[in-house]
Amino acid sequence: MQIKTAEYLMSNDDYRKCVKPDKPEFAFIGRSNVGKSSLINMLTSNSKLAKTSASPGKTQKINHFVINNQWYLVDLPGYGYAKVSKSQRAVFRKMIDDYILNRQNLVNLFVLIDCRHEPQDIDVEFINWLGESRVPFAIIFTKADKIGPNALKDKVEAYKEHLLQTWETLPDMLVSSAVSKMGQEEILDYIEKIIKELNA
Repeated sequence: MQIKTAEYLMSNDDYRKCVKPDKPEFAFIGRSNVGKSSLINMLTSNSKLAKTSASPGKTQKINHFVINNQWYLVDLPGYGYAKVSKSQRAVFRKMIDDYILNRQNLVNLFVLIDCRHEPQDIDVEFINWLGESRVPFAIIFTKADKIGPNALKDKVEAYKEHLLQTWETLPDMLVSSAVSKMGQEEILDYIEKIIKELNA
């Protein structure tokens, strides 16, 4: 898939106020500082599309973009919530959960995982909740440029082994780097494949 146009539409704190659900929607989520905004900018070849920040927790609303006037890309707040109060964390969590469970045109949620780390409880719990809630999702390992190819392979395999303790069939997994553009073609092809299946 070639991205020819990527346009910001709106930001909301309630899924009921989001854009009309008239196109397939692909959302991106991950812990704070996982490189989500950088990945979105890399995928769209637009360094200014999603706001990036040196401090985690920049994204605090449901941000909608329209791609090629064909599908919606959604930048969701992280679920690590960075440095915010407990009450604010609860507000974020409800906003995210309501969106994920109720947005009728959400066809795939990309869960971003920093490939450098061992499986984190917060990520695994979120992934398990998605499975229990029957939400279609795939995992994208980010920041692949930060470690060598052998270490990267080992980390991904370790993640698979960890999930296989509770999962019978693993979710799809992709690897990316916002710096080297690794995974750009694969992720966009993955999205294109889902859209084609919906239109079949």
